[in-house]
Amino acid sequence: MLSRPKPGESEVDLLRFQSQFLAAGAAPAVQLVKKGSRSGGDANPDRPPLQDHRDVVMLDNLPDLPPALVPGPPKRARPSPGHPLPEHEDPEERLNRHDKHITAVLTKIIERDTSSVAVNLPVPCGIAFPPVFHRSQGRQGKPATSGKRSIFAQEIAARRASEAKVPPVGEVASTLHPPEGAATCEALTPREQGSQLPWNSYSFQGPHLVTGKGLKSQEAEQEAQTIHEENVARLQAMAPEEILQEQQRLLAQLDPSLVAFLRSHSRTCEQVEEKVMEEQRPGGRSAEVTGEEPIMPTSASEPRQEDKLEPGAPALALPVTPQKEWLHMDTVELEKLHWTRDLPPLRRQQTQERMQARFSLQGELLAPSVDLPTHLGLHHHGEEAERAGYSLQELFHLTRSQVSQQRALALHVLAQVIGRAQAGEFGDRLVGSVLRLLLDAGFLFLLRFSLDDRVDGVIAAAVRALRALLVAPGDEELLDSTFSWYHGALVFPLMPSQEDKEDEDEDEEPPAEKAKKKSPEEGNRPPPDLARHDVIKGLLATNLLPRLRYLLEVTCPGPSAVLDILAVLIRVARHSLESATRVLECPRLIETVIQEFLPTSWSPMGVRPTLSLHRVPCAPAMKLLRVLASAGRNIAARLLSGFDLRSRLCRFIAEAPQDLALPPEEAETLSTEAFRLWAVAASYGQGGDLYRELYPVLIRALQAVPKELSSPSPQPLALQRAASLLTVLTQLTLAAGSTTPEPRSDSAEASVSSTPSSITWTQVSGLQPLVEPCLRQTLKLLPTPETWSALGPVPTACLLFLDAYYQAWSQQPGLCPGDWLQDMERLSEELLLPLLSQPALGRLWDSLGCCSPLCNPQSCAPAPEALPSLVSLGCAGGHPPLSLAGSASPFPFLTALLSLFNTLGWIHKGLCGQLAAVLAAPGLQNYFLQCVAPVAAPHLTPFSAWALRHEYHLQHLALALAQRAATLQPVSATSAALYHSMALALLSRLLPGSEHLAHELLLSCVFRLEFLPERASGGPEAADFSDRLSLGSCGDLGCGRGTLLAQACQDLPSIRSCYLTHCSLARASLLASQALHRGELQRVPALLLPVAKEPLLPTDWPFLPLIQLYHRASDSPSGLPPDTVGTAMRALQWVLVLESWRPQALRAVPPAARLARLMCVFLVDSELFRETPIQRLVAALLARLCQPEVLPNLNLDCPLPGLTSFPDLYANFLEHFEAVSFGDHLFGALVLFPLQRRFSVTLRLALFGEHVGALRALGLPLTQLPVSLESYTAPPEDNLALLQLYFRALVTGALQSHWCPVLYAVAVAHVNSFIFCQDPKSLDEVKAARRSMLQKTWLLADEGLRQHLLHYKLPNSALPEGFELYPQLPPLRQQYLQKLISGVLQNGVSET
Repeated sequence: MLSRPKPGESEVDLLRFQSQFLAAGAAPAVQLVKKGSRSGGDANPDRPPLQDHRDVVMLDNLPDLPPALVPGPPKRARPSPGHPLPEHEDPEERLNRHDKHITAVLTKIIERDTSSVAVNLPVPCGIAFPPVFHRSQGRQGKPATSGKRSIFAQEIAARRASEAKVPPVGEVASTLHPPEGAATCEALTPREQGSQLPWNSYSFQGPHLVTGKGLKSQEAEQEAQTIHEENVARLQAMAPEEILQEQQRLLAQLDPSLVAFLRSHSRTCEQVEEKVMEEQRPGGRSAEVTGEEPIMPTSASEPRQEDKLEPGAPALALPVTPQKEWLHMDTVELEKLHWTRDLPPLRRQQTQERMQARFSLQGELLAPSVDLPTHLGLHHHGEEAERAGYSLQELFHLTRSQVSQQRALALHVLAQVIGRAQAGEFGDRLVGSVLRLLLDAGFLFLLRFSLDDRVDGVIAAAVRALRALLVAPGDEELLDSTFSWYHGALVFPLMPSQEDKEDEDEDEEPPAEKAKKKSPEEGNRPPPDLARHDVIKGLLATNLLPRLRYLLEVTCPGPSAVLDILAVLIRVARHSLESATRVLECPRLIETVIQEFLPTSWSPMGVRPTLSLHRVPCAPAMKLLRVLASAGRNIAARLLSGFDLRSRLCRFIAEAPQDLALPPEEAETLSTEAFRLWAVAASYGQGGDLYRELYPVLIRALQAVPKELSSPSPQPLALQRAASLLTVLTQLTLAAGSTTPEPRSDSAEASVSSTPSSITWTQVSGLQPLVEPCLRQTLKLLPTPETWSALGPVPTACLLFLDAYYQAWSQQPGLCPGDWLQDMERLSEELLLPLLSQPALGRLWDSLGCCSPLCNPQSCAPAPEALPSLVSLGCAGGHPPLSLAGSASPFPFLTALLSLFNTLGWIHKGLCGQLAAVLAAPGLQNYFLQCVAPVAAPHLTPFSAWALRHEYHLQHLALALAQRAATLQPVSATSAALYHSMALALLSRLLPGSEHLAHELLLSCVFRLEFLPERASGGPEAADFSDRLSLGSCGDLGCGRGTLLAQACQDLPSIRSCYLTHCSLARASLLASQALHRGELQRVPALLLPVAKEPLLPTDWPFLPLIQLYHRASDSPSGLPPDTVGTAMRALQWVLVLESWRPQALRAVPPAARLARLMCVFLVDSELFRETPIQRLVAALLARLCQPEVLPNLNLDCPLPGLTSFPDLYANFLEHFEAVSFGDHLFGALVLFPLQRRFSVTLRLALFGEHVGALRALGLPLTQLPVSLESYTAPPEDNLALLQLYFRALVTGALQSHWCPVLYAVAVAHVNSFIFCQDPKSLDEVKAARRSMLQKTWLLADEGLRQHLLHYKLPNSALPEGFELYPQLPPLRQQYLQKLISGVLQNGVSET
């Protein structure tokens, strides 16, 4: 049965249903039959219908233009059985072929015959006007009539009925009971079906529905009777089952209301006939009681208790009893009055079946069992009317309402739902993601369409919902509160890191070329396709920015809508440099924001909320400009020069917040954002000319900071403003200390970056005496944690200013070095060294592990509503105090303190040893131990990338200070090993944007000899002793691991040069990172970091030189670099050092991946593996892989990083071995290593099936096998194909014990185990192969091979053959062999 259209389906779905119906060729519900002219009066029912005949209308008297037609109700066209539609015929073409003009619609029109209709003249009366009828008079006791008739018509009909003594049809129907079958029925019970059969319910006396009304009087009854006879004849010709089937099909196809009408009309006619017949009987109506039950309505859903009526039960009571004299209540339709009854009781959930989620008007999730009063407005007449709340589907439906208030209400509720979902309020109470469900349903474009609404309330609600969707609550607060941290202004772009497959292939292209290539493709992609991968890109493709500009400029929405629009623009600007550029280049958008929301003059505002934000300064507008400037130095320069931001900055900085005619909080925030915008511009070396103009204002504000800090309850906004002020001064001080760089011709911004700084050192040299008291004031509050946490970023900003101050001071060429050296000593003695001895500082070090995201991966778990296409930091629920972003986090202060210590130690070498005492803090040592422990790293999410970047800053600064101290004084072996392990772990974890840190680690800590204390504490000797104690060591292949390690320590500078060459990072990214960390402001391209897709270096970075050599050999076999041997040797030396002394550094590289990297050494060249140093190093590394604690973890079947398939690599390895090995024992050991029994049989099949010729070169002695022989022979082989290959290689002589002893012993062991196996569960094929192999073994001509195969006992690598033999077969094997031999002899005799 074909499905019927449902609400919400589009025209495409209707056309699809039509095509399915026409293709099915089902019989239509109605058959249209054309008859001839009715004027003759002969209607022959047996006459076949006319084919392709139409009535023709002459066009002589028709006007030139067709008349205006009023569209009629839609008709349902069904193909008749006599005229089936072709399968592939287009309905539109068929209509065009038949109906080519309006005249095709106008057929022969028969005028209605009214000649036989009686005309009743009005009854004459003696008064001038008829008496007035009143509803309250004469209505009692009169039956009500059906239909929408006026009171006058009802009175006239009542009089005529009383005169004719015949009750009208409408008055017979009951007024209190609904007609049976009025509700929709999907299926009837068998009893109902029986009661519906025509032979049980109808006597076929005449037609009930077709009356012939409208035809001529002489034809009406005849036509009706003809149709009735045709119906009766068709019914009598059908079987009862066919009648029931046809009835079910009609009920399923017809409209339920039409079915109810037909049943009601038929039942009414029967009641009239029965009443007339009973009146004609002498005994009147009989009191016979029938046993039929009324047909109750059924539905597809589970029937409810209140809808089930027992037979004979009274009608459901309504709250108010209808009265007959009420207007339009003459006929009571109970199904239309169900809404007036009380709500049905809530259905208790008896099973685990999920129920539809419903939400209140505030977006709260309502429990299925909650019973709320109806006056809250949460009940409606949709599905599940007894449950309060609205589902998402109903809210979507409400957004398309014609009533603007309903559209605004639906958008408001959806915004509340999104906000609560992002805050994690729903938790695990809902199945699936609310945001994902909304976006998949098209909610994004629903909001975009709503922005084009004409009603301001709907627009405001749409903007609020768009803000709730795009702007995650808490993200902006987090980024604002950490702006003054160490490199806190640098943020990752909030854009998806998962690009399309075609984009992944273009990662090596320059960004400019990639943008040029991607722009045409993205322009051609539809917005829904873009939004599926990136919501912001999908919105920008719908011209969102021009629409928002129009709303701000033309419609002038209310304050809340303005704030929402600015928040959306800020989120778009944080997406990427491309999005920020589009915001900047949107026509009149930035001009409108600056002119309307950053005016230089405005009317004073009171404390009360304002009615409009236009022509009033707004802090989010200043923040929008700051976020745009952070995207790139070019954007910042355009904002400063093209939009007159200098005058705005001077206007809002020159005046104190309390003097601005704004609310206090708004004034503080606006002033803070102005400082931050200036700090961003100063980060590029721009905006320095404002310093001279605002110098008195800055000094006055700086002098007020200690007073604010000493207040009992400092205001958070005031502290944020003070921290922003210090950040501005820090950047201006760096600008005064930076030298003018040489312009680069390859840079697009060479002219901008070569602009000299407009600030000199003399202009900022007097700031340090004003900042130092602020630091002293904050350090006094360190012993009280509550007050200390309330200070926010002010102590951090003070330390960072002193860091920049001394760094800039030391770079001044014309000043005496003794001045700054003495000042550094004074600061250390008076402030820093006493700080190290405070217990409060120790508490901060102790809390590092508690607040570390690296030690607590669960703190970086993604938000419950995190989507890959809509990136957010997931800070909706806030952060606990003891977390990296919490109020009690020690990371910002300690990072700034370590940065200052590094600067002082770099400038003043004499202070380095004293300041390095901070590294001995137990809390820092314990924190480093936790960081190098084997724990799973947090999953890389937007928030974890942001948090880990700040944590890695602290780790790098601590390691840099330790490295500087190690060059001046000896470090304990324990601390040195810990620092080296920490440096190795940090190098493999650094994220994009930290290229400078990775380069510094490679230069200093990683390859520093002081951090390898094992070289001087007997490490090489201990390695040799360990190898002698270990079983299965291949000591004959090398000269000892200790000697190799000692040589590696001597070659450490060369190893460092090798890795600096092969682990080189992108030059542009490295230069940008160096400029940021060194304070070279003229070279800083942007404060927007690259997308954090993955760490900078792969986890197997120690093998990078080997991998690059392998790829270079694969790409150009004859183009290897001249120092190939040196590169491979340096890489193998470093890997050996890590394997021996820092095994935790290679923990992330599986043993199987390490084996694959070693195999790449042999695939690079045909002569590289013959070099003696390479041989020794590879042998030592192979021995490390064969250690008992490593070997069980070696799994060749799992996917390996950087390798598509290990069997493919092994096949290439066999080909190379067969071609160039010449029986090299080390090469053969690597070939034999993957052939162990526990590895995949595919590897053994590759050797014995496709590369059997390589067996002759596998001459590795049994004594040099890196693993035990039992790992090859146990358990017995069960692959029949491999066993047959073993036997064939032995019999044909391809496998001999003198040229391949290892595999000869392995093959003999497995064949012997197979031929003497007597497992009864074996398949018949296996049993037959076993008997055949044993027979062939018995008949072998080679007596030695026959003896080995039959008398094999146990593997023993000490024997020349590699196994022991039975002197004579065990009794069971002897019996089994004799039985088989006798059968063979008997077969041979019978054959002869």
